[in-house]
Amino acid sequence: MPAIPASARIVLDQDIPSRAPWSAIVKKGQTLRIIDSHGQQAVDTLFYNASDLQERYSSQDTLRAQGAAYVSTGTAIVSNEGRTMLRMTADSCGLHDTSAGACSCESNTVRFGHHTRYQHACRENFVIEAMKHGLTKRDIVPNLNFFMNVPIDPSGNFTVVDGVSKPGDYVEMVAEMDVLCLISNCPQINNPCNGFFPTPIRVVIYDAQEG
Repeated sequence: MPAIPASARIVLDQDIPSRAPWSAIVKKGQTLRIIDSHGQQAVDTLFYNASDLQERYSSQDTLRAQGAAYVSTGTAIVSNEGRTMLRMTADSCGLHDTSAGACSCESNTVRFGHHTRYQHACRENFVIEAMKHGLTKRDIVPNLNFFMNVPIDPSGNFTVVDGVSKPGDYVEMVAEMDVLCLISNCPQINNPCNGFFPTPIRVVIYDAQEG
């Protein structure tokens, strides 16, 4: 993983515990680096315009704008108003999904059995963190799943399979507007997206323009 430029100003450098929610503002021009510290950890992520929370990440518009089923270096992360919120500038993993959505207590029950109903899930993480910013569960939209391996077959069917990210794999995005970033460091233990063992991640926000 390349070092952050010596001239950059580190705005935030924080570990996010396994299974936990998190949020922060990334200002226009700042870089958000998300690091899969231990590998094979899915990182569910949402973005909102920090000045107008009704403008938020759109998976449909992001995929349509780039004509591809996955996000990677060069991807414009697009809002529901068709504007670029951030642009991916680095990706050491190469597998990130925005089709499979976030796990919930309800989906866990359907997929893995009623005995999993009590288990904490990404949707609950998102709601907990969103409430800190005046948002509710109605504001949770389809999300980005960094480092989650979701192959799509020729018929359009997809599955969640073993994650391939290595310890230290990372993505970087430069904000093109002030954005609120919400993360659920996915607690999923029933499918291989986290290697059946959720682990901590690290988030760094830095301003490359500052000396």
